[in-house]
Amino acid sequence: MRTLSFVGTVVAAVAFFAAVSHADPLQRPARTSAMAPQRLVTSVTAIGPQRLIAVGQRGHLLLSDDSGASWRQGVLPLSSDLSAVQFVDAQHGYAVGHDGVVLGSVDGGANWTKLLDGKAANALALEQLRQSPASPERERLLDEAQRNVESGPDKPLLDLYFSSPQEGFVVGAYNLIFQTRDGGKSWQSWYDRSDNSDKLFNLYGIRAHRGQLFVVGEAGLLMRLDTARQRFVRIATGYNGSFFGLLDAGDALIAYGMRGNAVISRDGGMQWSPLQSALQASITASAKGADSTLWLADQMGHVSVSRDGGQRFSEVKLPVSMPLAAIHVTPTTLVLAGVRGVRSVPLPKD
Repeated sequence: MRTLSFVGTVVAAVAFFAAVSHADPLQRPARTSAMAPQRLVTSVTAIGPQRLIAVGQRGHLLLSDDSGASWRQGVLPLSSDLSAVQFVDAQHGYAVGHDGVVLGSVDGGANWTKLLDGKAANALALEQLRQSPASPERERLLDEAQRNVESGPDKPLLDLYFSSPQEGFVVGAYNLIFQTRDGGKSWQSWYDRSDNSDKLFNLYGIRAHRGQLFVVGEAGLLMRLDTARQRFVRIATGYNGSFFGLLDAGDALIAYGMRGNAVISRDGGMQWSPLQSALQASITASAKGADSTLWLADQMGHVSVSRDGGQRFSEVKLPVSMPLAAIHVTPTTLVLAGVRGVRSVPLPKD
């Protein structure tokens, strides 16, 4: 049986219990709760020097205007579990999650609008395949797309990358890939535009590096966008375990995954070599500091740092212990997030 990443598994478990409610999470606004900062948080991002935004279970969205020292809950129009959030600038942000949800904000996270959900995404993928030229790949994917429509919006989107307020990609379970070029007003399915279309492995992470776009997923899957072919093409890294994310280290790109495994490329993704992460459990999160420090975190709550561009990572001691799904670095604090919510600790110096 194929599995989601640590973050995806936790969110999927929460989604199961939420499903017993009679109300559709796509129609039910997120409930306000004083406990939201202590519940599952899966992603943290920054807007400017002070404001942070975090997302998590049941449509919880948290805002901080003091670098994570305190949090307040924002209002969302749905209660689907959220997986990732990104802001392109101080005003324009996007978030993705379960039920095929994509949300957008144009006012710094104060208000959010649903731009896509699993129902619309499934119908879009099916219709585009029906209009595409005949091929063995098309026929195989048509059957899969039809099953997705019949099963409903049950597949999560797990990550996103927007290069501008208008253009971006979202990726998720079973090879879900959608692109927008107009800020989410319309979408195009890339279901049949990847070297993953025969396996339909889950896609866990998407990031840009040196002007190129990369995607990682199950079973050692790492792909790069071939802009000439308009297709994500597979790259061999020598590692066959699942990758859960990517870290753009500036001069290097790091892909990380199961049991502390990671690989690094210093030539734009052409060649890869094993990286000693100093972690043993599955790596679930990463961050880059303003001082170019590189941070990795695993599902057991351990964190390692590199101060030499990824040449060497060493584990750091933290004052709290909690399973981690996301980390964020400010000039003075390390923001930790996971199943126990979000906390800020002084930035380790050693």
